[in-house]
Amino acid sequence: MQSFNHKKVYRYDITGRGVLKTLNKYYVTDLGIAQIKNNNPEFRNDVVLENIVYNELINRNYEVYIGKTKNGEVDFLAKKDGNIKYFQVTYQMQDNESTIEREFGALKSIGDNYPKYVLSLDKIDLSSDGIVHLNLIDFLLSNEF
Repeated sequence: MQSFNHKKVYRYDITGRGVLKTLNKYYVTDLGIAQIKNNNPEFRNDVVLENIVYNELINRNYEVYIGKTKNGEVDFLAKKDGNIKYFQVTYQMQDNESTIEREFGALKSIGDNYPKYVLSLDKIDLSSDGIVHLNLIDFLLSNEF
């Protein structure tokens, strides 16, 4: 159910280049209210960080979708002014090869040449294969996007 506190995000078929009407996700627009309503004391870093990036992309006037690939999904496909950017969001990757492979692997499967980013709280640069790894705080403070 969509309300003032939740925003529906459609999935976008990256290969077929079209918006899908099924398996949508919802992101909260106010994390404070969501936490109060949730009554769950467990703090899920990955969910909160994904919500922060979603809200930031919306604030920067992007159309935001969940990217569907042949083998899975990309956290966000962001469109603005005819350009596309892909984003994966995770809490931390340093010293965790399976997380690095999962986050970068989701983007490696995309065959186009639009910019691809992995955002995390890591302070070291793990960029590889043309995929840019950015510290989430640096992303939020950047005027580049």
